[in-house]
Amino acid sequence: MLVSNTTIELIYLVATALFILALKWLSSPSTARRGVWAGELGMLIAVAGTLLHHGIVDYKWLVIALVLGSIVGVPLGLVHMTAVPQRTALSHAFGALCVTLVGTAEFYLRAPAVPPLMMLVLAMEVILGSLTFTGSLMAAGKLQEVLPQRPITYKGQNVVNLGVLAGAVGVAGYLVAHPYHTSLFPFIIGVPLLFGVLMIIPIGGADMPTVISLLNSYAGLSAAAMGFVLDSKLLIIAGALDGASGFILSVNMSKAMNRSFSNVLFGAFGQVQAAAHGTAEARPVKSASAEEAAAILAAANKVVIVPGYGMAVAQAQHKVRELYDALTKRGVDVKFGIHPVAGRMPGHMNVLLAEADIPYDRLVDMDELNPEFPQTDVVLVIGANDVTNPAARSDPSSPIYGMPILDVDKARTVMVIKRGMSPGFAGIDNPLYYLDKTLMLFGDAKQFVGAIVREFAGGGGHG
Repeated sequence: MLVSNTTIELIYLVATALFILALKWLSSPSTARRGVWAGELGMLIAVAGTLLHHGIVDYKWLVIALVLGSIVGVPLGLVHMTAVPQRTALSHAFGALCVTLVGTAEFYLRAPAVPPLMMLVLAMEVILGSLTFTGSLMAAGKLQEVLPQRPITYKGQNVVNLGVLAGAVGVAGYLVAHPYHTSLFPFIIGVPLLFGVLMIIPIGGADMPTVISLLNSYAGLSAAAMGFVLDSKLLIIAGALDGASGFILSVNMSKAMNRSFSNVLFGAFGQVQAAAHGTAEARPVKSASAEEAAAILAAANKVVIVPGYGMAVAQAQHKVRELYDALTKRGVDVKFGIHPVAGRMPGHMNVLLAEADIPYDRLVDMDELNPEFPQTDVVLVIGANDVTNPAARSDPSSPIYGMPILDVDKARTVMVIKRGMSPGFAGIDNPLYYLDKTLMLFGDAKQFVGAIVREFAGGGGHG
């Protein structure tokens, strides 16, 4: 029995409502899990509604596609948290490729009698989809460190890049007026594919989180355009939600780094001070053992733990939870300082700490926590470099000058867990490590935190 079009539209309406609720709930850690479930259920309902569409005459290829998609998708969903940023970039690439292929098929199905407005939307869909596809692959490669993270630049690069994009837009404009010149259509696929590569090459690895959210916005806008072409209200709404949320997130992340979109896209951030590593090794630092660190923490009344990507790489979040429990049992007030761009994706640290069941009310945003650092006895920095770098406040020549940071250097004592003295993801040395009040705890974050916890469990740590 055929399902009526009205029923299908109602199914889509429910899916749309779930997508909106998912975004709403994902905005708070306490409701984030509910938001994930709402988004997944909404997508399941949307796919089910599409499979009931009357235009489907043969389900064979759909079943094959669903099986192949599951074979690829399940392993991608089982990656460690440290690989989620690049996996997210790959998801954007797959979605953008889908949009590009559908747009291409729609053009050749309709050509040469493509109305100007439809041709305009098709061109936007394909251009955005193509550049997002290769741009996302490049971003994933930089995050996975299979591509150079340093910006690759040359004189006149921005002019060349924008010229390439302008060429694709020019061809698209010509096709809007003359859609019967179908031989030109491959140019609005191939040229943006090239632009996607050229767009990411000059951007440093430290900016990839912002770039990924921007590419997410592009993918959403291209999906909305595809919805217009396919006359799908659900796709238009879902794409608009994706595009708007990605853009807002990119704006918020740029503000968190005190930088503009143009600076992110054209500023070659991460190139400056690349040679600072050699000089960093020669400067004296103070180090401490796990036993000494435990004694200092035990003597404190107020402790702030600042997690960073080093904690994520070491998968130390559960050991950090054990340390939190050990300190709170001794009456120590423990909070976690969360920078908006800590890690390699928005909310990275929040998710890791939530995974270890750290209470939500202990996770404190940067703006709220900064005034408390002068009254904080000990700050324990776990693998966070750039978001604690005081050069952002004091050194106008620093690439991160003006970026809001966690003011950990104002605390009475600072302890930093790092494997070595190498600079952070942005390639910038951190003066924090050389202060008299700073103790470097060299080693793997998971092992070192575990050693501190064992000192407490063994009766050590009495200050």
